[in-house]
Amino acid sequence: MIPVILSGGSGTRLWPKSRASCPKQFAELLEESLQLKTLKRLKNLGEPWVLTVRDLEVLTKKTLNEAGVPVTNAIYEPFGQNTGPAIALLCYLFMAQNKQDKIVGIFPADHLIENMEGFAQAVKLGEEFAQKDQVVTIGIKPNYPATGYGYIEVDLNQFQSGTESRLKVYKTKNFREKPNEVTAQKFIDKGNFFWNAGMFIFKVKIMAEHMQRFMPETWHELKNLKPDISNISVIYKRLKNESIDYAVMEKLEEQVCVPCEIGWTDLGSWDEISKYKKNEDNVIEASAQNNFVSGIASKSYAFSDVDNLVVVDTPDAILITQKGKTQNVKNLTNVIKEKKPSLLKDHVFEHRPWGVYEILRDSKRFKSKVIHVNPGQQLSYQSHTKRAEHWIITNGNPEVILDDKMFSLKPGEHIFIPQGSKHRMRNPGTEAVEFVEVQIGSYFGEDDITRYSDA
Repeated sequence: MIPVILSGGSGTRLWPKSRASCPKQFAELLEESLQLKTLKRLKNLGEPWVLTVRDLEVLTKKTLNEAGVPVTNAIYEPFGQNTGPAIALLCYLFMAQNKQDKIVGIFPADHLIENMEGFAQAVKLGEEFAQKDQVVTIGIKPNYPATGYGYIEVDLNQFQSGTESRLKVYKTKNFREKPNEVTAQKFIDKGNFFWNAGMFIFKVKIMAEHMQRFMPETWHELKNLKPDISNISVIYKRLKNESIDYAVMEKLEEQVCVPCEIGWTDLGSWDEISKYKKNEDNVIEASAQNNFVSGIASKSYAFSDVDNLVVVDTPDAILITQKGKTQNVKNLTNVIKEKKPSLLKDHVFEHRPWGVYEILRDSKRFKSKVIHVNPGQQLSYQSHTKRAEHWIITNGNPEVILDDKMFSLKPGEHIFIPQGSKHRMRNPGTEAVEFVEVQIGSYFGEDDITRYSDA
């Protein structure tokens, strides 16, 4: 099997940790990112691939490296157009690579699964039936009337058993959109409805055939892709934004579902996160109970005479809400979008191919950052027209190129970058270089950069 991770979205329900530039699957929610957890889980099935958007390339490559998966195992959309075009692109490219008979499993990047053995059994059974040219979904047995998930209705009278599993495969009758609570309870009472977790298993050529039938305009446009896909942005602008559920799955006459209990959650709210992450020692309560904090390790959080609060603290924003109502954070982000949209897009830190930087202070008179450069990496050779910079080395032994002259520095040393001078920081060592940058000038935007070389 080729396991493929769909990695996109903005994760607005988990603001302020999750933002457009660092969405849920990469955000600091648990001990390691959800995408890294997913990569490790899927490596047991085969060498994973990631299908994501170009804006997440740096974070994707970083996580692939952490998981020991080749960074070439990634397909980048120019921008998101929902799951229908994404899976169509995947099938089209795999067909072009003569992978038409391969079995592909589609898995979201940001879900948590606790029962690894049960998950492996369900996927193996799904793979067995995908080999028989069936399109297979993995259904999750519901344990409460959820209104945030779609449902898969199966025919309990039409089932088959696998060769090596106690699980059964049922004929799929319908896909149901997210219901209200009354309808969701009726689904559970009937016993033949399962949560749609967005996990699909199919043979590449079979899904390609379905897409040519149900998504003919999209498939026709993809045929205009150049072999090096250099024109993908032009093609993507012409594709219809639609989910794979609506575009294909709801229209298939023949498909099957593998219902299972695998300790699954999509971690779609701070209520869910609080079930899997306990408070650290920096949370203090007096006449208070059942409060949850996702905060900054160096800061203490004290609660007095309040219960059932959720506090999410980041360097530039704090969320305070009530347990049981954290789904409403998505509504809050609509207000933030109107008043301060930058809070939905960026953190004060940003990952780059060479490392990461964090903004310490941004004022009218100066801007300061702490910058980490990974071993063997370097910043682009650049200059600024509206600012000068002071660099103070705090760790490592970097080389600085200033107007074509090279300077070797060590911790505690400083170098001044005059306005307009060409410069770059290079890390030839085996440990990270860290330095504090103080910018002085009239403008400190990231667009005040003239680049001469990235290599």
